[in-house]
Amino acid sequence: MATVIMHAVVSVDGFIADPGDDVGPLFDWYFGGDRPIVPDDPDSPFRVGERSVDHVRSLWGSIGATIQGRHLFDLTNGWEARPPAGDHLLVVSHRSKPEGWHPEADVPFFDDVTAAVEEARRRAGDRVVAVCAGEVGGRALELGLVDEVAMDVVPVVFGSGKRYFGSVAGHQMLEDPHVVIPGERVLHLQYKVRRPQAATS
Repeated sequence: MATVIMHAVVSVDGFIADPGDDVGPLFDWYFGGDRPIVPDDPDSPFRVGERSVDHVRSLWGSIGATIQGRHLFDLTNGWEARPPAGDHLLVVSHRSKPEGWHPEADVPFFDDVTAAVEEARRRAGDRVVAVCAGEVGGRALELGLVDEVAMDVVPVVFGSGKRYFGSVAGHQMLEDPHVVIPGERVLHLQYKVRRPQAATS
């Protein structure tokens, strides 16, 4: 079964964009290195530093399906139906797919996070389902649908903006990080989600 990983680039104070959706310097490290993330695509704009490349290549290569919310879909135009990593894109939205948007693409829309994750798992098989952080990712975490949290932490303070975990309610416990990789202008962290202990009699 696919592992579900909530993922995004984030400021040190927990924001994935400022209040106006500007990401500022958050993605500079994604484009400022000399190592292409996709080695057989030297023209790709995604180029990272030596200390990040193995981790990012491994994570991107493991992704089978990506889930994004409608807000990110609108900002990116759904990556033109071609997500940066993985073969499948699914969108969580209470609004229907825009009329005429890439009619050739198999990009389903769901108004329910749980249904989106179930379908993404089916499509991903034994690969990873990447859930974009923000409101949809936070909701998936809240519902117990997320297995791991991955953060690429950039040394910048936003002060306010769009939160990595959205408006998630209540405490969500994570294990100690099992990935800690200092890159150039980025720190890669990955945590497994702590599951509630079953009651013993």
